[in-house]
Amino acid sequence: MKIAFVGFRHGHIYSLYDMAMKAPNVEITACVEENAEARAAAEEKLGIRFSNASYEEILTGDADIIAVGAAYGDRGAITIRALENGKHVLTDKPLCTRLSELDEIERLTKAGKGKIGCMLDLRYLATSRKAKEIFKSGRLGAIKNVSFTGQHSISYGSRPSWYFEDGKHGGTINDLAIHGIDLLRYIADLDILSVDGIRTWNAYATRHPYFKDSAVFMARLTGDAELLADVSYSAPSQVFAMPTYWNFKFWCEKGMLTFCLIDEKVYIYEQGGEICQMEEGLPTEETCLSDLIKEIEENTYEFTNGVIAATRSALTLQQIADKE
Repeated sequence: MKIAFVGFRHGHIYSLYDMAMKAPNVEITACVEENAEARAAAEEKLGIRFSNASYEEILTGDADIIAVGAAYGDRGAITIRALENGKHVLTDKPLCTRLSELDEIERLTKAGKGKIGCMLDLRYLATSRKAKEIFKSGRLGAIKNVSFTGQHSISYGSRPSWYFEDGKHGGTINDLAIHGIDLLRYIADLDILSVDGIRTWNAYATRHPYFKDSAVFMARLTGDAELLADVSYSAPSQVFAMPTYWNFKFWCEKGMLTFCLIDEKVYIYEQGGEICQMEEGLPTEETCLSDLIKEIEENTYEFTNGVIAATRSALTLQQIADKE
């Protein structure tokens, strides 16, 4: 399977590059980045040999998969052009920043032009997979209330400057909440039906008062469950070591389950049971790349449709917030 990389504007794409380098039967055919600063950073970090080809030349070349790591606001157009040329696409999140782009992406996938994968990495956590197993067993009964926090740090100095350029970021909810939305769909088969409350505002990005770094929302889910979420850029610099960083709580008919990114255990509080049960996660060697390749080889659309559904929910939430 041949893969070409288009864009290295965010560090997330570095891990996908490493993934492709290590994957069996995957050949990286080309890497292109038209921004000199981003290109130099990737060359230093990864030792990449960049092609002098343009984005368009790569999109019409011989790659089977186009890996997209451009600025958020540019990803939709790149993905659409790749699909128009019969390429599959694996992108960092978010997939795109406009519902009109997503509509066209969905139309092209349904027309058989290509499949879509996304770096929605929370679904590959060992704890996520364990939680999925528990919910599928029915052990805790129906899920009634859900909350998740996914606060990040504004990280001035290390965060790409294009975040704060007009039209490049696309909103904090679309940027971050998609991880949580996808995880709810993946482990508990819960979708967002409607919004009961939502707000985005500027609180921490003091150098850019127009940038709405804080985002909270309350939404109704399938199964008559309710969701509370906070995905603000409000955390201090040590966020990646904090238990609030991607922390999920599920309140169910027969108890409660919780886990977070930095802990390898799932914590369960069953009605009438022990105070707390701790269960180890279920590790997996699956990745977004291996899942997309499997989808291509088996000609299924589960990953593709899941990415599109989660993206549509995130973009719809963002659109509602922008109108408030």
